[in-house]
Amino acid sequence: MRNLQESVNKTRLMLTPEEPDHKRHIIRMWKIYAGVIVAFFLLFIGVSQGLLGALPTFIELESPKSSLASEVYASDGVLLGKFYLVDRSNVTYEQIPPHTINALVATEDARFYQHSGIDFRGMMRVILKTVIGGMDSGGGSTITQQLAKNLFHDRPKSTLSRIGQKLKEWVIAVKLERSYTKEEILAMYFNTVPFGNNAYGIKSAAQTYFNCPPDSLKMHQGAMLVGMLKGTTRYNPRRNPNNALERRNVVLQQMYRYGKISSMQRDSISKLGLDIKFSPMTHDEGLATYFREYIKAEVKDWATKNVKVDGTNFDIYRDGLKIYTTLNSKIQQYAEEAVNEHMPDLQKQFYDHWKGHTPWESLPNAKVPKGDLWEGTNELIYRAVKNSERYLTMKDQKIPEQDIKKAFTTPYPMTVFSWKNPDNGIDTIMSPLDSIKYTKFLLHTGMVVMDPETGHVLAWVGGIKHKFFKYDSARPSSKRQVGSTFKPFVYAVALQNGWSPCSKVPNLPITFENYDNWSPENAGTYLNGQMVSLRTGLAHSINRVAAYLMKQLSPQAVISLARKMGVESHIDEIPSICLGSVDMSVYELVGAYGTFANKGFYTHPICITRIEDKNGNELQSFSTTTVEAMDEATAYAMITMLRGVVDNGTASRLRWKYNITADVAGKTGTTNDNSDGWFVGMTPQMVAGIWVGGDEKTIHFKTTRLGSGTNMAVPIYGKFLNKVYADTTAQISSNARFQIPSQSVMRSIELDCNKYDIPYVGAEDGTSAAAEPDSTAAKTDTTRRTFDYNNQFD
Repeated sequence: MRNLQESVNKTRLMLTPEEPDHKRHIIRMWKIYAGVIVAFFLLFIGVSQGLLGALPTFIELESPKSSLASEVYASDGVLLGKFYLVDRSNVTYEQIPPHTINALVATEDARFYQHSGIDFRGMMRVILKTVIGGMDSGGGSTITQQLAKNLFHDRPKSTLSRIGQKLKEWVIAVKLERSYTKEEILAMYFNTVPFGNNAYGIKSAAQTYFNCPPDSLKMHQGAMLVGMLKGTTRYNPRRNPNNALERRNVVLQQMYRYGKISSMQRDSISKLGLDIKFSPMTHDEGLATYFREYIKAEVKDWATKNVKVDGTNFDIYRDGLKIYTTLNSKIQQYAEEAVNEHMPDLQKQFYDHWKGHTPWESLPNAKVPKGDLWEGTNELIYRAVKNSERYLTMKDQKIPEQDIKKAFTTPYPMTVFSWKNPDNGIDTIMSPLDSIKYTKFLLHTGMVVMDPETGHVLAWVGGIKHKFFKYDSARPSSKRQVGSTFKPFVYAVALQNGWSPCSKVPNLPITFENYDNWSPENAGTYLNGQMVSLRTGLAHSINRVAAYLMKQLSPQAVISLARKMGVESHIDEIPSICLGSVDMSVYELVGAYGTFANKGFYTHPICITRIEDKNGNELQSFSTTTVEAMDEATAYAMITMLRGVVDNGTASRLRWKYNITADVAGKTGTTNDNSDGWFVGMTPQMVAGIWVGGDEKTIHFKTTRLGSGTNMAVPIYGKFLNKVYADTTAQISSNARFQIPSQSVMRSIELDCNKYDIPYVGAEDGTSAAAEPDSTAAKTDTTRRTFDYNNQFD
């Protein structure tokens, strides 16, 4: 007892006012330190037992509720695009460069490899410097704690809730450290952090700022991205490049400080610029924009019919699906390049052709009648105004019509599409009404390329620029009149009925008495009145030859074959279908022509091969269907006839202008008033269909010389084919040849028209030697379609 009293007295003596104050501070510091440690462990135990609410289970740790972008891949592994609410995609630790890992650890958590989720030394540094010393101590959260925050918590709304959240983060951090390796934690961290510009995770950041995958990041690029983590706005390289550069160099200094790079590396790399190649993966940029939108609709439809293990439907914006498509990125690139090279020239021809006038000026009843508020406005433009989003929105807002008209006729700054700057358009001052007129004057296009054997869609161009024009002219629902590209269906039926490519018919007027005495005319006078072989008739797209064949056959027979070849569009049972009075899509026409190239077998086009979940587990694979539509002999005979179109017919410029020597067959098409220009080209490995025209049929050239498929569509194919053949890595060979069937397969079909002079079938006066169509067909109303039967087709 005496010893205890003596100890107390000594302590009192030690704390007399005469002693220095720093001893009091030391004792107080140790008391605080001990109290913090005790409080921390008590709180930690309480939080881990659910004191502040439930913590994530191990299953939730494996699958945090972070939205993951679904990714769309080409068949050659190229990432085409993403569907997302936030642009976030995962990578593995091995896909992150070591220098970027080192940059993160050196900058954010130098003791990362020494602690177990919570850095007590760092935490005490924060307490001592901030609480006691009143100094800025820097961050105290470890990488694992930051990961816990990113994965499982929203921003707190109050200081108290922030404290509670911090405690939860501690517990979750420890759970993460026990459940994962350090490498896995680093990968998870890099997959969750935001980098600004809607880029989440290192994969999206590398794409957005440097247009490369993460494993291709250079040291100065990785350091810049790590530097952005302190503040994605303040250190955004596009908005604040000086701040981003300064912060990047701080990261490099930290890497030097902790021995990750040498002083020489630090100094040399610090002198480099930011090297930004801003390439955000938006829906309007990159390859195959129209194709990606089509795929999105297809996968969304698939998602409504398929559920996850928890019973909910898949979500393409959140579930990180991996969608593997048939598209070939190189072939797609060349298709887009061909369109972008030809269409500006064609548009200039169109402007020069009209010389300050507009295609819609001379239309009958072209003006809004007197008495209407829009009196004098062209009817076509008036309809476009009424259908515009601006007009419909103003109408919904109950804005008076006179105020709407004033808004449409008042000029203001806007950005419009121009071939001078197709990616971003041009800034101008224009009224909304004038912008509609300007847009109506533009020509559009659609293109689909398919492998005829597999049905795989290799390329898809839906328009001139998705950013400005969302309508997809390549999708199955986009249909236009096909013109003479429908003639091969008629010729194929003739071959099936015993005709030969060398069979000759009279190039004379043909009249269909049961169809309002319809008598089609030829586009010119070539071989008029002479005997013409089927090969020549198809090569030069002679209308009377096609009409003659139709009279020998029947619309029903042609329609029946078209159905076997995959044509699902409505076809009237009238003779004029022999000249192309049929509306079809590019997609549909390409699939049908694939039958000729695939030895008579129709293969339905397919765009998606499989869908995987975020972990790479296959959810569903897709295959196409193949059916025999015609015998191999007929298919090959059609190929030989369609070769003639390219060798010396309406597509011969492929030979003499584009110097294509490969084995190519195809058919041009031009419709009423030159509204639509078509070309379908075939090689043994590809079938490509191209349509060109205005967004309305009244937007067209006045002459067939300019408005034909020969001038509007064939050049795209010529440019495209040359680009593909020049790239050996595209694996499309210019030496490929259509396989010649055996003699037994070819039966008695004669292909060498120079060898024999085979007589035509039918009477010399052009009347049919066969029976007329049945009474049902004879009653078909040929006037119900707006089709000029005497139109000049190519």
